[in-house]
Amino acid sequence: MTSPHPTHRPLRAVPPLDADPAASHAPDAPDTGDAAPHPGCTEGRLLTDRRSLLRGAVLGGTSVMVGGASITYAGGAAAAGPVTPQPRPASSVIVVVSLRGAADGLSMVVPHADAAYYAGRPTTAVPRAALLAADAQFGLHPAMSPLMPLWQSGRLAAIHATGLPVANRSHFAAMEELEDAAPGSAERSGWLNRLVGANGDQATVEALAVGSGIPTLLAGPSTVMSFGELDRAELAGGDARDRRSPRRRALNALWGKGGSEMGAGVRTALTSLVDLAPAQQVRTGRRRGYTGGVGEALADVARVLKADIGVAAVTVDTGSWDMHVGMGTVAGGWMVDNVTELASSVGAFFADLGPVAEKVTLVTVTEFGRRVQENGSRGTDHGWGSVMLVAGAGVKGGYYGRWPGLENSLDADVPVTTDYRDVLAEVVSARTGASTAAVFPGHQWTRTGFMTSAGAARSAA
Repeated sequence: MTSPHPTHRPLRAVPPLDADPAASHAPDAPDTGDAAPHPGCTEGRLLTDRRSLLRGAVLGGTSVMVGGASITYAGGAAAAGPVTPQPRPASSVIVVVSLRGAADGLSMVVPHADAAYYAGRPTTAVPRAALLAADAQFGLHPAMSPLMPLWQSGRLAAIHATGLPVANRSHFAAMEELEDAAPGSAERSGWLNRLVGANGDQATVEALAVGSGIPTLLAGPSTVMSFGELDRAELAGGDARDRRSPRRRALNALWGKGGSEMGAGVRTALTSLVDLAPAQQVRTGRRRGYTGGVGEALADVARVLKADIGVAAVTVDTGSWDMHVGMGTVAGGWMVDNVTELASSVGAFFADLGPVAEKVTLVTVTEFGRRVQENGSRGTDHGWGSVMLVAGAGVKGGYYGRWPGLENSLDADVPVTTDYRDVLAEVVSARTGASTAAVFPGHQWTRTGFMTSAGAARSAA
């Protein structure tokens, strides 16, 4: 039922900075395990296979599994404190959607005015005539049509040429750097965990990961929780909300007293299950636009947020963006499928939220982008810069970022002109009371201008 974890996650052995398993432009051998449904590099398949990823993950603090691995509590010293019986509703919510596998920003938000884009992608480029919301420089992939209500209402922004300050083509290393967001720091915690610790809220269920476990960006000392599916978040062998159930009584007898970190964790996990009850009673329009795994996750997130139980930060994963082979064309294929699933689910999510949408801001992140040229397998290899989408409350819609221009050469990347932490810090500054210096230590961020009420840039010195 329980499993202790050390405070520090082990460093992983990773390939050299410019190592690219698909550099030969040849597809990998078919995978026979639980990998992503499309071919890609070996590391990318492991990354998007949630079970493989979690087998290699180590969380900070203590983890407690309740109900067939359906719910996880994790937290360090914060867990020893008193549990708030009636958490106050969150004043704002940040939802982070991770596009695992390195999403191709050039396909999602197309720089149609840059001739090198079309020269480098003779078979996979999105035609100018097919683009949505095109201006003089950019246009949206046509599969993003479900996001047009957000765009037309000025609640969707695209920030191009974003990414890590230094290129890193290893999925695992880049993802960990992205989610720690504190390069050079000895502290092993994720930026969203630091946000939860700095925003001053007092909810038991304040930060939530929907998926198979707690990703790096939520790992750390602050109390967080995860479940795979909301309706299966329950106490195995008994109802967590029924204090008379034999299972609940047994757990209370074992862990109800004492000041150990594990005991505090079990007590908080049981309390969190009780707090989830209002969300489980909320029904949602699952069939109204939600598609695929990301749709199922966002449908559950919508239920939790509409229940208003104090959740202020959420993470959701969508994998299989590592398109080394056969990414498809605008007529159909892997990219169209992924963008359709993402766009339709995000659009359905905001429509489903109703009035709650006024306090929810969603941002997409990906560990890196793809190279300018398509490869010999009509896919794209590991690159550098990509695009970040920000939607919802506080967003001033449109295209943002300083476009660096592209080169049509074998190793050409999208150069990064906006540090991804600048985007995240602007969201944090505009939507929360947290100090950006505490959330992004060592980073002095620059405002991009896509949020309507972002505070002045603050130094993290």
